[in-house]
Amino acid sequence: MTSPPPNWTLERRIPSDPDVCAKVIEPLVDALENFGWAAREVFGIRMAMEEAIVNAIRHGNQCSPNKSVQIAIKVDDQEFLATITDQGDGFDPKQVPDPTDDENLECDSGRGLVLIKNYADEVTYNQSGNSVTLKKSKP
Repeated sequence: MTSPPPNWTLERRIPSDPDVCAKVIEPLVDALENFGWAAREVFGIRMAMEEAIVNAIRHGNQCSPNKSVQIAIKVDDQEFLATITDQGDGFDPKQVPDPTDDENLECDSGRGLVLIKNYADEVTYNQSGNSVTLKKSKP
C-alpha cells in the first residue's frame, strides 16, 4: 500500500447550481478518509462544506447562472482548510439572528451558520462577507 501524498488540494470554480456540490464533496470525503480522519470528523466536515457551498450558491449568488463559487480546499493528516467565495454582495454574520433564541425558533434562517460553527474549529469571514474560511484540526 502506498502512502498518501503530504497533502491533497482542490481548487475549483463551480456554477451556482446546488447539484454541482457533490462534485466537490465526494473527492473531499475520499481525501479525508485516505488521510485517516475518523468517520465523525468526515461527517462534520461534509455537513459544514455542503452548507457553506449551498449558502454561497443560494444566498450569495442568488442561484444566478451568471455567477460562480470559488472553492479552495487543503487536507492533510492533521488539518482541513477550505475557503468558499461567492460573487454576491456579502453579509455580516453578526447580523444574522440566532436561530436557537426562543423568538427565532420558528424562523428558517441562520441554522446553517450554526451548523458550520459546530462542525468547524474556526470559521472566519472576509470583510465584505462573501467568503468564508473553515478550519478543522484532527483531534
